[in-house]
Amino acid sequence: MKKSRKPVFFIVFVFILALAYTSIFGIYGENGDFTITYIKGINDIRWGIDIKGGVEAVFAPADGVDASDAEMEAVKSILDLRLVSQNVTDYEIYPDYTNDRITVRFPWKSDETNYNPDEAIQELAATAELTFRAGTEQTGDVILTGKNVKRAYTSYIQTDNSGTRQHVVNLEFDDEGIKSFAAATATAAANQSQISIWMDDELISAPSVSKEIPDGNCYISGGGSEGFSAAEAAKLANTINAGALPFSLKVESYGTISPSLGSFALEAMGIAAIVAFCLIFTFMVIMYRLPGFIAFIALLGQMAIAIMAVSGYFPAFPSFTMTIPGIAGLILSIGMGVDANIITAERIKDELWTGKTLDGCITNGTKGSFAAIFDGNITVIIVAVILILVFGPANILSAIFGVSTTGLIYAFGYTLLVGVIANFIMGVGASRLMLRSVSSIKFLRNKRLYGGKKS
Repeated sequence: MKKSRKPVFFIVFVFILALAYTSIFGIYGENGDFTITYIKGINDIRWGIDIKGGVEAVFAPADGVDASDAEMEAVKSILDLRLVSQNVTDYEIYPDYTNDRITVRFPWKSDETNYNPDEAIQELAATAELTFRAGTEQTGDVILTGKNVKRAYTSYIQTDNSGTRQHVVNLEFDDEGIKSFAAATATAAANQSQISIWMDDELISAPSVSKEIPDGNCYISGGGSEGFSAAEAAKLANTINAGALPFSLKVESYGTISPSLGSFALEAMGIAAIVAFCLIFTFMVIMYRLPGFIAFIALLGQMAIAIMAVSGYFPAFPSFTMTIPGIAGLILSIGMGVDANIITAERIKDELWTGKTLDGCITNGTKGSFAAIFDGNITVIIVAVILILVFGPANILSAIFGVSTTGLIYAFGYTLLVGVIANFIMGVGASRLMLRSVSSIKFLRNKRLYGGKKS
């Protein structure tokens, strides 16, 4: 067996403790009366409606506009886009096409303390601005805006002589838009650059320009050989139409939603998690001794990574909406992490009782357990990815299961996937590094410490 250097255990151990501490408690500073967040912790997680409650608002067209079904669907699309861009998955949107009303339910922000529903809906109700910009950077020159778009709709184009067709999104501009778009496409074609489409500060498409388009009639095709799916084309068309709506939204009514778990639910769950970790630690150490202790350290690292993925620990990823099904996904992934380490520890113990050397037993035990751990985890990863793709922000099956259901299942799939990946990193990678490192320390080479007979 190729031994790890002795300091490896201590380096990995300290690294995991640092991850655990910062992911749980975060790192904050003060600037006068203001708190500065350097690294987000558990308190920065955005809890779902079922845990912390939230807001319910009813929107309607302003100025008494009689909206069409297509316009109502466009409004729904932009509200979807805004919520998903904030990583809010636990939301519900119910359009009423007959009465021109849209009901939206979404959770409080993680830092919301005064529970003011009026303030909470201002960002969501603000009029969306669709812009076409030169290049793909947010700071690109604005060519035209959503008011210059007459309509966007889906159609087909034939790509070759075999009759293969692709879904595309057609655009029609007004007179001002035609002139601006013609000049912009001429420049883009000459420079072989792109014209990007933005909704507020969210990039929604960045098609390439192959030639000047002087008449304002153009289409956007998807990337790759297959192009857009029907759902992707329809979503993009609805989003573009949303920026071209002739009316703004007004809030007809709003109110707060009480959490289904009660005000002490989070505290109770925190206590339960601490008790569970203590029980797991006791069981692993009694049953598997030193490998059990190392497995617990790896499990702590696994939980740290899972928390980091939902708290907004990384600046590039905002806080994820944590719901009851999301917590269930984390719990299931913890069980798989414990199981992975038990399989490895049992294999090492079996090898030790055959009388082989400690180094050989650790090598054979870790190799022999990897296939079983990999098979079990990879199947769960496949299921989690399917849940995310089917029940995620695309809402492919929302017509069957409903928007509320899809959001909840997406949260379960997301946390399950993150937890299993963290298990591979910590439960398989880091734990084996630490185990090989401690086995090279002289006073820790007694086989009884690993579940075998006395050396």
